[in-house]
Amino acid sequence: MRAFAAEFARRLQAGDVVALSGPLGAGKTTFVRAIVNELHGSDQTSSPTFTFWHRYPGDPPVDHLDLFRIENPKETAELGLDDAFDGSSIVLIEWWDRAPDVVPPRRYEVHVEGAGDAPRTVDVRGA
Repeated sequence: MRAFAAEFARRLQAGDVVALSGPLGAGKTTFVRAIVNELHGSDQTSSPTFTFWHRYPGDPPVDHLDLFRIENPKETAELGLDDAFDGSSIVLIEWWDRAPDVVPPRRYEVHVEGAGDAPRTVDVRGA
């Protein structure tokens, strides 16, 4: 999956949005980590579950959002997430389906299936 994510990263540019979905433990954060590593040459990622948003500097910067803790889509208004979609960065957003109205319609949708040591399947659609 890391190799696939690294290859996928090479097509991304500022303004692109990647909406990730899949069950807990499927590898969404691993996918993000591989993208950031490919684009910036280092693994500076951490799961943003408790902070919602991490920015990884580089050219272009990568914004990593995680909406796992969102229970009501209206909660995103007070988080200022609209600023992430200003086109200046690549946005990788986990659990995007918890607040689909926040995510621009022009996006890649990446669904990851699998858990533990089992093989993963990755379905990419859009953009």
